[in-house]
Amino acid sequence: MRIDGEMISATDDQSILQAARANGKYMPALCYMEGLSPVGACRLCTVEVSGVNRLLPACTTPAADRMSVTTNSPKLQQYRKIALELLFVERNHICAVCVSNGHCELQNLAIEHGVTSVRYPYSYPKLPVDVSHPRFVLDHNRCVLCTRCVRVCAEVEGAHVWDVASRGTNSLIVCELDRPWGESTGCTNCGKCVQVCPTGALAEKGRAVEEMVKREEPILQLVSRRGAMS
Repeated sequence: MRIDGEMISATDDQSILQAARANGKYMPALCYMEGLSPVGACRLCTVEVSGVNRLLPACTTPAADRMSVTTNSPKLQQYRKIALELLFVERNHICAVCVSNGHCELQNLAIEHGVTSVRYPYSYPKLPVDVSHPRFVLDHNRCVLCTRCVRVCAEVEGAHVWDVASRGTNSLIVCELDRPWGESTGCTNCGKCVQVCPTGALAEKGRAVEEMVKREEPILQLVSRRGAMS
Protein backbone atom coordinates (compact mmCIF):
# COMPACT_ATOMS: atom_id res chain seq x y z
CA MET A 1 0.00 0.00 0.00
CA ARG A 2 1.02 3.64 -0.36
CA ILE A 3 0.91 6.26 2.36
CA ASP A 4 1.60 9.82 1.23
CA GLY A 5 3.12 8.45 -1.97
CA GLU A 6 5.54 6.07 -0.23
CA MET A 7 5.17 2.33 -0.70
CA ILE A 8 5.02 0.47 2.63
CA SER A 9 4.27 -3.05 3.81
CA ALA A 10 1.36 -3.94 6.08
CA THR A 11 -0.26 -7.08 7.43
CA ASP A 12 -3.87 -8.14 6.98
CA ASP A 13 -4.70 -7.52 10.63
CA GLN A 14 -3.39 -3.93 10.73
CA SER A 15 -5.41 -0.76 10.46
CA ILE A 16 -4.16 2.17 8.37
CA LEU A 17 -2.99 3.86 11.56
CA GLN A 18 -1.10 0.80 12.78
CA ALA A 19 0.53 0.31 9.39
CA ALA A 20 1.59 3.94 9.25
CA ARG A 21 3.10 3.96 12.73
CA ALA A 22 4.81 0.61 12.14
CA ASN A 23 6.58 2.26 9.23
CA GLY A 24 7.61 5.36 11.18
CA LYS A 25 4.88 7.67 9.91
CA TYR A 26 3.26 10.05 12.36
CA MET A 27 -0.51 10.39 12.47
CA PRO A 28 -2.40 12.38 15.14
CA ALA A 29 -4.88 10.54 17.36
CA LEU A 30 -6.47 11.14 20.75
CA CYS A 31 -8.77 8.20 21.44
CA TYR A 32 -6.50 5.53 19.96
CA MET A 33 -4.08 3.63 22.18
CA GLU A 34 -1.99 0.65 21.13
CA GLY A 35 -3.19 -2.46 22.93
CA LEU A 36 -6.82 -1.34 23.25
CA SER A 37 -9.68 -1.84 20.81
CA PRO A 38 -10.07 1.11 18.39
CA VAL A 39 -13.27 3.16 18.49
CA GLY A 40 -12.72 6.06 16.06
CA ALA A 41 -14.19 8.58 18.49
CA CYS A 42 -11.94 11.62 18.13
CA ARG A 43 -11.68 11.56 14.30
CA LEU A 44 -8.25 13.19 14.46
CA CYS A 45 -6.63 10.29 12.58
CA THR A 46 -8.98 10.79 9.64
CA VAL A 47 -7.36 10.21 6.24
CA GLU A 48 -8.16 10.39 2.56
CA VAL A 49 -8.24 7.07 0.68
CA SER A 50 -8.02 7.06 -3.09
CA GLY A 51 -11.31 6.00 -4.68
CA VAL A 52 -13.35 6.75 -1.54
CA ASN A 53 -15.43 9.93 -1.58
CA ARG A 54 -15.41 10.49 2.21
CA LEU A 55 -12.83 10.81 4.94
CA LEU A 56 -12.08 7.66 6.92
CA PRO A 57 -10.75 7.15 10.46
CA ALA A 58 -7.37 5.47 10.12
CA CYS A 59 -7.63 3.62 13.44
CA THR A 60 -10.71 1.59 12.42
CA THR A 61 -10.11 1.27 8.66
CA PRO A 62 -8.24 -1.93 7.71
CA ALA A 63 -5.12 -1.61 5.60
CA ALA A 64 -5.61 -3.18 2.17
CA ASP A 65 -3.48 -4.29 -0.74
CA ARG A 66 -2.76 -1.46 -3.23
CA MET A 67 -4.57 1.07 -1.05
CA SER A 68 -3.39 4.67 -1.52
CA VAL A 69 -3.72 6.88 1.57
CA THR A 70 -3.13 10.58 2.17
CA THR A 71 -2.54 11.49 5.82
CA ASN A 72 -1.70 15.16 5.49
CA SER A 73 -3.35 17.67 3.18
CA PRO A 74 -4.89 21.15 3.54
CA LYS A 75 -8.33 19.52 3.70
CA LEU A 76 -7.27 17.16 6.50
CA GLN A 77 -5.46 19.89 8.40
CA GLN A 78 -8.59 22.03 8.36
CA TYR A 79 -10.79 19.09 9.39
CA ARG A 80 -8.53 18.23 12.33
CA LYS A 81 -8.35 21.83 13.45
CA ILE A 82 -12.14 22.06 13.51
CA ALA A 83 -12.37 18.79 15.46
CA LEU A 84 -9.92 20.11 18.05
CA GLU A 85 -11.75 23.41 18.39
CA LEU A 86 -15.01 21.58 19.00
CA LEU A 87 -13.37 19.53 21.76
CA PHE A 88 -12.29 22.72 23.48
CA VAL A 89 -15.67 24.48 23.32
CA GLU A 90 -17.73 21.48 24.45
CA ARG A 91 -16.12 21.33 27.92
CA ASN A 92 -14.23 23.66 30.28
CA HIS A 93 -10.55 23.26 29.40
CA ILE A 94 -8.53 25.81 31.39
CA CYS A 95 -4.95 24.75 30.79
CA ALA A 96 -3.30 27.13 33.27
CA VAL A 97 -4.87 25.39 36.27
CA CYS A 98 -4.97 21.86 34.90
CA VAL A 99 -2.93 19.01 36.37
CA SER A 100 -1.91 17.95 32.86
CA ASN A 101 -0.72 21.38 31.74
CA GLY A 102 2.52 20.83 29.84
CA HIS A 103 1.97 17.14 29.13
CA CYS A 104 -1.62 17.02 27.91
CA GLU A 105 -2.27 15.27 24.61
CA LEU A 106 -5.15 17.60 23.73
CA GLN A 107 -2.99 20.63 24.47
CA ASN A 108 -0.09 19.24 22.42
CA LEU A 109 -2.34 18.51 19.44
CA ALA A 110 -3.82 22.01 19.62
CA ILE A 111 -0.32 23.51 19.51
CA GLU A 112 0.66 21.21 16.66
CA HIS A 113 -2.36 22.25 14.58
CA GLY A 114 -2.12 25.95 15.36
CA VAL A 115 -5.26 26.21 17.48
CA THR A 116 -4.67 29.50 19.29
CA SER A 117 -8.34 30.50 19.35
CA VAL A 118 -11.68 28.95 18.42
CA ARG A 119 -14.34 30.13 16.00
CA TYR A 120 -17.28 28.54 17.87
CA PRO A 121 -19.11 29.71 21.00
CA TYR A 122 -18.11 28.02 24.26
CA SER A 123 -20.77 25.82 25.85
CA TYR A 124 -19.60 26.43 29.45
CA PRO A 125 -21.44 23.36 30.76
CA LYS A 126 -21.86 22.97 34.51
CA LEU A 127 -20.30 19.58 35.08
CA PRO A 128 -19.56 17.74 38.32
CA VAL A 129 -16.20 16.80 39.82
CA ASP A 130 -16.12 13.44 41.59
CA VAL A 131 -13.68 13.50 44.52
CA SER A 132 -15.22 10.57 46.40
CA HIS A 133 -12.34 8.18 45.64
CA PRO A 134 -9.56 8.25 48.28
CA ARG A 135 -6.75 8.41 45.70
CA PHE A 136 -8.14 9.78 42.45
CA VAL A 137 -10.38 12.54 41.10
CA LEU A 138 -12.66 12.63 38.06
CA ASP A 139 -13.26 16.06 36.53
CA HIS A 140 -15.89 15.90 33.80
CA ASN A 141 -15.01 19.44 32.72
CA ARG A 142 -11.75 18.15 31.19
CA CYS A 143 -13.08 14.92 29.68
CA VAL A 144 -12.98 14.52 25.88
CA LEU A 145 -14.94 11.22 25.88
CA CYS A 146 -12.09 9.29 24.27
CA THR A 147 -13.21 6.23 26.32
CA ARG A 148 -9.63 5.12 26.96
CA CYS A 149 -10.54 4.72 30.64
CA VAL A 150 -13.55 2.58 29.75
CA ARG A 151 -11.52 0.30 27.51
CA VAL A 152 -8.42 -0.09 29.69
CA CYS A 153 -10.59 -0.91 32.70
CA ALA A 154 -12.54 -3.54 30.77
CA GLU A 155 -9.92 -4.97 28.42
CA VAL A 156 -6.76 -4.82 30.55
CA GLU A 157 -7.84 -4.73 34.20
CA GLY A 158 -11.06 -6.67 33.62
CA ALA A 159 -12.98 -4.61 36.18
CA HIS A 160 -15.60 -3.02 33.86
CA VAL A 161 -16.10 -0.05 36.18
CA TRP A 162 -16.50 2.72 33.59
CA ASP A 163 -19.12 3.33 30.93
CA VAL A 164 -20.64 6.18 28.92
CA ALA A 165 -24.07 7.52 29.87
CA SER A 166 -26.46 9.74 27.89
CA ARG A 167 -25.90 10.92 24.30
CA GLY A 168 -24.32 13.74 22.33
CA THR A 169 -23.00 16.72 24.27
CA ASN A 170 -24.72 15.40 27.39
CA SER A 171 -22.57 12.27 27.45
CA LEU A 172 -20.59 11.58 30.60
CA ILE A 173 -18.19 8.89 31.76
CA VAL A 174 -19.93 7.15 34.66
CA CYS A 175 -18.82 4.72 37.33
CA GLU A 176 -20.86 1.50 37.32
CA LEU A 177 -24.55 2.45 37.54
CA ASP A 178 -23.74 6.16 37.87
CA ARG A 179 -22.60 5.90 41.46
CA PRO A 180 -19.78 7.95 43.06
CA TRP A 181 -16.36 6.51 42.24
CA GLY A 182 -15.58 6.10 45.93
CA GLU A 183 -18.59 3.80 46.34
CA SER A 184 -17.59 1.48 43.52
CA THR A 185 -17.66 -2.22 44.31
CA GLY A 186 -15.62 -3.21 41.28
CA CYS A 187 -12.78 -0.66 41.25
CA THR A 188 -9.42 -2.30 42.04
CA ASN A 189 -7.65 1.05 42.69
CA CYS A 190 -5.08 0.11 40.02
CA GLY A 191 -4.95 3.61 38.50
CA LYS A 192 -4.79 2.43 34.90
CA CYS A 193 -7.68 4.68 33.89
CA VAL A 194 -5.85 7.67 35.35
CA GLN A 195 -2.63 6.96 33.49
CA VAL A 196 -4.23 6.46 30.07
CA CYS A 197 -6.34 9.64 30.28
CA PRO A 198 -5.02 12.06 27.61
CA THR A 199 -6.16 15.15 29.54
CA GLY A 200 -6.56 16.14 33.18
CA ALA A 201 -10.00 14.55 33.54
CA LEU A 202 -8.60 11.73 35.65
CA ALA A 203 -5.78 12.49 38.07
CA GLU A 204 -4.25 11.52 41.38
CA LYS A 205 -5.30 13.65 44.31
CA GLY A 206 -2.98 16.23 45.83
CA ARG A 207 -3.12 19.01 48.40
CA ALA A 208 -3.49 21.62 45.66
CA VAL A 209 -3.86 21.72 41.88
CA GLU A 210 -0.14 22.37 41.44
CA GLU A 211 0.69 19.32 43.55
CA MET A 212 -1.51 16.86 41.72
CA VAL A 213 0.44 14.17 39.93
CA LYS A 214 0.04 13.12 36.31
CA ARG A 215 2.79 10.65 35.61
CA GLU A 216 3.93 10.05 32.05
CA GLU A 217 4.34 6.37 31.27
CA PRO A 218 4.93 4.54 27.98
CA ILE A 219 1.53 3.41 26.78
CA LEU A 220 2.72 0.02 25.53
CA GLN A 221 4.27 -0.73 28.91
CA LEU A 222 1.09 0.33 30.69
CA VAL A 223 -1.43 -1.75 28.75
CA SER A 224 0.75 -4.84 28.87
CA ARG A 225 1.08 -4.72 32.65
CA ARG A 226 -1.48 -6.87 34.41
CA GLY A 227 -0.53 -6.19 38.00
CA ALA A 228 -1.78 -3.32 40.14
CA MET A 229 -0.03 0.01 39.77
CA SER A 230 1.51 1.62 42.82
